[in-house]
Amino acid sequence: MLAPIMWCPKYRRKVLVEAVAERLEQIIREVCQEYQAEVLNLEVMPDHVHLLVGCDPHFGIHRLVKSIKGASSHQLRLEFPHLKRKLPSLWTNS
Repeated sequence: MLAPIMWCPKYRRKVLVEAVAERLEQIIREVCQEYQAEVLNLEVMPDHVHLLVGCDPHFGIHRLVKSIKGASSHQLRLEFPHLKRKLPSLWTNS
């Protein structure tokens, strides 16, 4: 099943730039590989992420998105401490 996904940092802050954006892209690809999801298109913009992914419908796209957002928030906030100061949590709930 193909699923287009889009999500934003909290308050739509423009924090996904330079090294943060590169690392986010790596994390997304790693998580998708772990869950056997195929990344067809990925674009990291300063204030949002676009992802087109092929996912097993039995696994559920919501689980994949939850895993991506959880892993990326944890890793990015560990590796880039300025994100902790700017945002109470990295991603919006939607």
